Amino acid sequence: MSTKFLIPIFADQLSEGLSSLASVSADEAIILMMEVRGEAEHVAHHRKKLVFLFSAMRHFAQDLEAQGYTVDYVKLTDAENTGTFNAELQRAIARHKPQRIRVTEPSVHRVLDYVRGWEESLGVPVTIMPDDRFLATKAQFAGWASSRKQLRMEYFYRDMRRQTGLLMDGDGPEGGKWNYDSENRKPAKSDLFMPKPLWFKPDEITGAVINMVTLEYPDRFGRIEGFEYGVTRKDAKAALNRFIKDALPRFGDYQDAMMTGEPFLYHSLISMYLNVGLLGPMEICNAVEAAYKSGHAPLNAAEGYIRQVIGWREYIRGIYWYKMPEYVDENALGATRELPWFYWSGETDMHCLSESIGQTIDHAYAHHIQRLMITGNFALLAGVDPKALHEWYLAVYIDAFEWVELPNTIGMSQFADGGVLASKPYASSGAYINRMSDYCKSCKYDVKKKIGETACPFNSLYWDFMARHKETFAKNPRMSLAVRNLEKMDALQLKTYRDKARQVLDDL
Repeated sequence: MSTKFLIPIFADQLSEGLSSLASVSADEAIILMMEVRGEAEHVAHHRKKLVFLFSAMRHFAQDLEAQGYTVDYVKLTDAENTGTFNAELQRAIARHKPQRIRVTEPSVHRVLDYVRGWEESLGVPVTIMPDDRFLATKAQFAGWASSRKQLRMEYFYRDMRRQTGLLMDGDGPEGGKWNYDSENRKPAKSDLFMPKPLWFKPDEITGAVINMVTLEYPDRFGRIEGFEYGVTRKDAKAALNRFIKDALPRFGDYQDAMMTGEPFLYHSLISMYLNVGLLGPMEICNAVEAAYKSGHAPLNAAEGYIRQVIGWREYIRGIYWYKMPEYVDENALGATRELPWFYWSGETDMHCLSESIGQTIDHAYAHHIQRLMITGNFALLAGVDPKALHEWYLAVYIDAFEWVELPNTIGMSQFADGGVLASKPYASSGAYINRMSDYCKSCKYDVKKKIGETACPFNSLYWDFMARHKETFAKNPRMSLAVRNLEKMDALQLKTYRDKARQVLDDL
């Protein structure tokens, strides 16, 4: 007996209002959900990330069944599991003989290519529904981008504020300014009250997934013990509420701060729920705006958070689809070095790196400044192949999907697109790290030294990086001061810095 619709749902499509489910009754559809090795092993995903995704999928399948849907769920260890989306879809077609396949557009270019080939290869009509969980369509972003010489997020963000009406006062921004980022750069202090994220005790489903991932990937990156992330929409909403109540009021002030032993600070820890669809962008932003309007959170905190969601997140997705598939191979600075081994082990005497990578091993999480100005900054200065770094970020972070992670790495972190996304490379010496963290106090290296055995490696690497790319950066107005400082430097002094940098790089 055939069914009318076969509806595949991917791991980041766990949304009640998914477009492929709209206007389809439960009795005329079979939902197909697949745990496949081809995706689990596309990169060496952190084991906590795999637990989160597989458990969230299984809980979502359970929710769909409670609504009356029939769910054909293929587990990773099922004996007949072929390990790929295409082959599993073929097997499902043989089982259910659907009249049509209906699917929400995948978020990743590579998977969309699979889906576009299904109708021809499988002989079943395929309807690809737009993913309407984003606020800006791909066509909308392409139209915005095509009329501009520079694709700066700030101007896109203002359009999104106008479109959504968030934090607007008539035709202008609430408070008279669009952006309060200048108020959001305070270093954290040890005497601050640190709110605790909301953790969730694993239930029977999550426990089974933990056991499966432990057995299937015993040597995979990341500590699997202590998994306490939420895996349901109920959990995600509770985590959002906890953030709003306890952390949002100080999120703005300390969103760029870093502290030893404090991996979460005032961050929300809900990006993974948003990126798999358990929360929606307007749901989050409306809650944040309401907290501001009630007097619970200041404007700099509310604006800073909303900018991350409707500004940066939507903009990054737009860049991804506007520039792919070529974007993944961009390498404007010609960086070719292999990723240092300590990115996988965390074993380095550079405390800022060991702290950021260590918490990544433990939690599959690090906040945006740790990613940009610690692990990303070091890779940029050292000349690490940007594609290798992209694959590491994609693997190790619980909220990383290619559409959001790739432009952040290639464009923002590594300047590998030559300035399409960012107006300048985010490169710094140890001074920035010292200003925004307490990491340097516990480090073997002296952040104030530029040469010698105990000198902070970031210092010599910074000037070596500037010297390597001087001609390129001389054309960039935002790099002009750094280039002038380089040109004023005594030749022998610069040589000493570069010799020290070579020593650091050789030791990698």
